[in-house]
Amino acid sequence: MLPLPRHVHFVGFGLIGSSLARALRRLNSTIRLTVYDHNPVVRGTIEDLGLVDQVVASLNPVPEGTELLVLAVPMLAFSDILKTLKPPQGTILTDVGSVKGTVEDALRLYAPSLLPRFVLGHPLAGTEHSGPEHGFAELFQKRWCLLTPLSETDPHALGMVQNVWESVGARVDTMSVAHHDQILAMTSHIPHLIAFTIVDTAVALGEDLCQEVVQYAASGFRDFTRIAASDPTMWRDIFLSNKQAVLSMLDRFTEDLDLLKTAIAEEQGDVLFKIFTNARRIRRDIITAGQA
Repeated sequence: MLPLPRHVHFVGFGLIGSSLARALRRLNSTIRLTVYDHNPVVRGTIEDLGLVDQVVASLNPVPEGTELLVLAVPMLAFSDILKTLKPPQGTILTDVGSVKGTVEDALRLYAPSLLPRFVLGHPLAGTEHSGPEHGFAELFQKRWCLLTPLSETDPHALGMVQNVWESVGARVDTMSVAHHDQILAMTSHIPHLIAFTIVDTAVALGEDLCQEVVQYAASGFRDFTRIAASDPTMWRDIFLSNKQAVLSMLDRFTEDLDLLKTAIAEEQGDVLFKIFTNARRIRRDIITAGQA
């Protein structure tokens, strides 16, 4: 197994970045952790939390000695960052973004020289909370981290990034960029879109009725509101970045929803029972796989 990097620098430091920093610090108290975040308020919070060795006030220069640079920023920020980012020679880079096609496109357009040492990654972990104060070291335990190496990716870079994620408790798998974005459209992006829509529908019912929905919220609606409480900036960027895959999955979902609507209208109990039975089986499979 490769040794952990001795110096990790973060660009962006929300829930994922701060959780990774906490987990790495727990593994090795001597590892050097540095951070840049464009938001001065967030930089102040990071300093107050005392999670890292140094908070820097600008994107460049990247601190000398950085062995791994983690980009943990909103999807639509990648282009602007990669236009100007100047990591030291030999620094390996990775990201934690939910859409890999956007990162690959920005790399090829603005920073092609970084392709061999940039490992595209996505830890499938998170909560509805955002910000460095909400991070915790156990976030990645037994969660998947998907890496999408490109044809140019250096095997050493891939090995280092894989080792980092496995060291903090994640299970690592690799796949193509396009396949990742298609899978995440169904497993993450569409469920969030549905949650946002249902909660927005409740708001549109009118103030009095909406208050009753809140007051008498059953567990199903509460689960939707938990998902819908996720960071608006992050999810706006995800939907715009993964537009084609989301729209394709949304078309399929709309067709299935129409079938369900017809089954209810025409009292097709056998159709409803089959759909609900299949859904129950999937839930049991998720529990068995340890992903509940």
